[in-house]
Amino acid sequence: MNVRIVRKLPPLEEIIGKHVLSKKAEKQVAKDIQEVKDILEGKDKRFLVIVGPCSAWPKEAVIEYAKKLKPLTDKVKDRLKIVMRVYIQKPRTTTGWTGPVNQPDPLRPSNIGEGAKYCREMMVKVIEMGLPIADEALFTHNAKGFLELLSWVAIGARSTEDQEHRIFASSLDCAVGLKNPTSGSVEIGVNSVVAAQYPHTAVFDGYEVQTSGNPHAHLILRGGSQGTNYSQKHIEEAIGYMERHNIKHPSIIIDTSHDNSRINGIKHEENQAKVIREVLQMFKKKPELMQTVKGFMFESFLKAGAQKIDSKAPEKLDKGGLSITDPCLGWEQTEELLFELAEFKKKMT
Repeated sequence: MNVRIVRKLPPLEEIIGKHVLSKKAEKQVAKDIQEVKDILEGKDKRFLVIVGPCSAWPKEAVIEYAKKLKPLTDKVKDRLKIVMRVYIQKPRTTTGWTGPVNQPDPLRPSNIGEGAKYCREMMVKVIEMGLPIADEALFTHNAKGFLELLSWVAIGARSTEDQEHRIFASSLDCAVGLKNPTSGSVEIGVNSVVAAQYPHTAVFDGYEVQTSGNPHAHLILRGGSQGTNYSQKHIEEAIGYMERHNIKHPSIIIDTSHDNSRINGIKHEENQAKVIREVLQMFKKKPELMQTVKGFMFESFLKAGAQKIDSKAPEKLDKGGLSITDPCLGWEQTEELLFELAEFKKKMT
C-alpha cells in the first residue's frame, strides 16, 4: 500500500476509560435519544433544533458555548428540543483541516491519537452539563470511541451516496439525518433515507453482521450547486418521494447553512436566520407542512462570522469562539433566534 506508518494509535478502550460518562449522563443520553425519536414520530410536537459551532474547536470555546446554551435550553425546553453540534470531523470539498479528531491543533501536524483524547474529553464535558450532542459520521472507522455519546447523527452531503455510510446509518440506535448530495438532488437524498431504513449485511469488527435498519433515518435539506432547496416546492417534492417509498416516520430537517445560506455565490451567517424566518412564514400559510418538517439545523458560535487559518501568522488566530470553517451566527443572534422559534411554536401549537 502507498502509505507511511506515522505512529501506532492508543487503543480506543484506553481513551474511553479515561473519559467515562457518569451513570446519570448515560441515562440522560438514552432519554435524549428517545425524545428525538418521539419528535420524528410525531408524538412530541416540539421543534428539533441542531445548533452549535460548524467545527468543535477550540475545546475551551466549545465548553464556554455549552455553558451559555444550557440555561437557554432549559428556558425553551417545552417548545424546542435542542441538540448541540459538537462536530469533531469535517469533510472537505478538496483538501483542508479535517477536524480536531485528526488534528487537535490546526497549526500543528495531525495526531489522531491526541485528537481522539481531545474530542472524547470535550464531548463528555458537554454531556455532563446536561446537553445532548450531535456529530457528523465522516470517519466511521473510529466511531467506537464516540458513538455512545451521541443523541443524533448526520450523514453529510459528500457521504450520503456512499454505501458504507448508508449501511452505518442503518446500524445506528439513534436517529440519523441524511443530507441531500452537493448537487442538491432531493430524490437522491430520499434514496439515502430509504437505504438507511433497510437492513444490510456488512462487516463490523471482524464479524459478518446484519444491520436492523434505522426507522428514524430522515432527510436533511441543505441546498446544492443549483441553489437553495428549502422552498415549499422542494419540501412537497421530498414528501412525494417519501410517500412513494413508504418511508417510516417521514421527516425533514432544514439545514439553514451550506448551500441554503448561499446568496449570489456567497455564504453569510445571517442568511441562516433569513432561511428560518422564511420557513416559518411558509408554516403560517401551510401549517400542515410542520407534520413533516420537524426542525432546523444552524451553525452558531460565540462570535459571528469565520476566519481563515494562516500558518504564517499563528498569532492572528482567534481562539475565542470564532469559526475556522463555515461562518456562524454569534451568540446574541443565536439566543434571539432560538427564542423566536420557541415563541412561534407556542403560537402554532
